[in-house]
Amino acid sequence: MVGFEGTLPNGSATMPHVDITVISDAICPWCFIGKRHLDLALAELPEEFSVSVAWHPFELNPDMPAEGLPRRDYRTAKFGSWERSRALDAQVEAAAEQAGITIHHERMTRTPNTFDAHRLIWLAGEHGVQSAVVGALFRCYFIEGEDIGDSAVLANAARAGGLADIDIPAFLASDQGRAEVKAGLDEARRLGVSGVPTFIFNGTTGLSGAQPPEALRQGILEAAGRS
Repeated sequence: MVGFEGTLPNGSATMPHVDITVISDAICPWCFIGKRHLDLALAELPEEFSVSVAWHPFELNPDMPAEGLPRRDYRTAKFGSWERSRALDAQVEAAAEQAGITIHHERMTRTPNTFDAHRLIWLAGEHGVQSAVVGALFRCYFIEGEDIGDSAVLANAARAGGLADIDIPAFLASDQGRAEVKAGLDEARRLGVSGVPTFIFNGTTGLSGAQPPEALRQGILEAAGRS
C-alpha cells in the first residue's frame, strides 16, 4: 500500500503520506504508553514523511455510570480484591517507567465515565489539536490523578491542549459531538476491536497493544511501501 500527498520543496518528488488511526480510551494506561511509543516512532521517521494521526473512541467501561465510581470499589469488584488490582497497577507502572512515564495510581480516587472525554477529543480534532488534548487527558488522569469525567478537569485539559478560546462547559452541556462519538464507538465494534490501543495504518493494516516504537515505525514504513 502506498499513499502520497504533497511535494518536496524542490517540486521534483512527492512526499510519502500515511494516515494513522489510533483507537483508544482516555483511561487506558496502555494507550498512554502507546502514545509515547508512537511519538518516539514518528520522531524516527525519514524527514520527507508526512503523517496524520486521528484518535478514535473506545470505552473500556461502557456501562460506567455518568458520574463514575470510586476506583477502589470498582477495581476490587472487577478483579476480586484490592491486592490483585494493586498488583496489576504495579505491572503497568513498570511498563510506563520503561517508556519514560511515571504513573501515579495512588492519586486516583475515581474511575470515570469517559464519554465526555471522547467528545472533547472529537472537538480537538475539529480544531487540529487532537494529539495535544489526548496527551493532556492522559496526564490529568495518570499523572495528576484527576477525574476526567469532571467538566472542570476537562476544561483544564482542553486549555492545556490548545483549546483555550472555546467555552468547554458550554460545549459539554450541549449535544455537540455525541452522535460522532457514538458513531466512532459503533465503528470500533464493527471492526471487531476488543482491546486498545489499536493502530491502523492507511485504513487497512493494524497493530494492537502498546507496541514498541520500532514496531510502530515499521508498520508506518510498510504502509507507505517503504519497508
